[in-house]
Amino acid sequence: MPGSRVTIKDLAKRMNLSVSTISRALHNNPSIGEKTTREVWKLAEQLGYFPNSVASNLRRRKTNMIGVIVPRIDIAFHSHVISGVEEIAYKMGYNVTIYQSRDSYEREVAITTILQTNMVAGIIACLALETRDCSHFARFNNLKVPLVFYDRVSNELEASKVIIDDFDAASRVTQHLINTGCRRIAHIAGCQTTSIFADRLEGYKAALQRNNLPFDPNLVCCANDLSYEEGARCARKLIRLAAMPDGIFCANDYTAIGAIQVIKKANLKIPDDIAVAGFSNYPVSTIIEPALTTIDDRAAEMGKTAARMLIRQIEERDVNIASETIVLRTDLIVRDSTGKEKVNA
Repeated sequence: MPGSRVTIKDLAKRMNLSVSTISRALHNNPSIGEKTTREVWKLAEQLGYFPNSVASNLRRRKTNMIGVIVPRIDIAFHSHVISGVEEIAYKMGYNVTIYQSRDSYEREVAITTILQTNMVAGIIACLALETRDCSHFARFNNLKVPLVFYDRVSNELEASKVIIDDFDAASRVTQHLINTGCRRIAHIAGCQTTSIFADRLEGYKAALQRNNLPFDPNLVCCANDLSYEEGARCARKLIRLAAMPDGIFCANDYTAIGAIQVIKKANLKIPDDIAVAGFSNYPVSTIIEPALTTIDDRAAEMGKTAARMLIRQIEERDVNIASETIVLRTDLIVRDSTGKEKVNA
């Protein structure tokens, strides 16, 4: 039938051979003569036959597909993680399917059901902002499907993780602002029910305390979705305070850029009046004027590390591999938005 998929049965009928003989020939089984194998492959190419990998995987109960769950593909951090995952997966013979939770718990649960149905070989996931209960991931432990979390991770489940030290990174950014002469430093914070953003707030507080600077809750503004708009909203609030901040540490680069735009529109100078620092080293951080001081959280390396961990677990499934947590080093990148340090760190 025109347009229909050519099957092994079609090849068998055309060549007057059994389906099992055709199958062995297509797998280059030595039990089939070289002449027959060549003829089978020649006909397969002529008719446009290609193997049904889904059916094959169902028979073998195995796939080479890795499922990756990201909160938002349009966030530079996650796109860089995906790039790192795909680079390693491709080199090691695995395919990658990307699913986007859009920070929705309900959507994340639905995705895990899809991944279970599709029999993926393993899963790499970053939790949605809405996720509090991670029991939907527990099913993969029960099915012995390897699971690796990155960035936003679950501490409830036995699973490997790739993270950074958000507390330390935030403390270093805040210390840098202090070293440039800032004494009244604000923080545009992320969702505090998410551990990475809570850790960034605590790192900020720790740096203030270490330098005998008071913590003022009025200088903390939460931007739950960490967008440009939320950064701008928080900046407008902060510059209207009776005692305006002289430095702002933002939980990501998008909020920092939103803040920079508001500060410039208010005819305040950066960094002379207010220094601004971000987090994650998004590509836009080098384009904004002034260029943004930020933390390089090595997103692509996080993806590569997660992929290596997962594939090792997939390929050594018969070996009892203990879950592990890898903490990647971060780098403080100093640019024009904060100026030069006046004292040693």
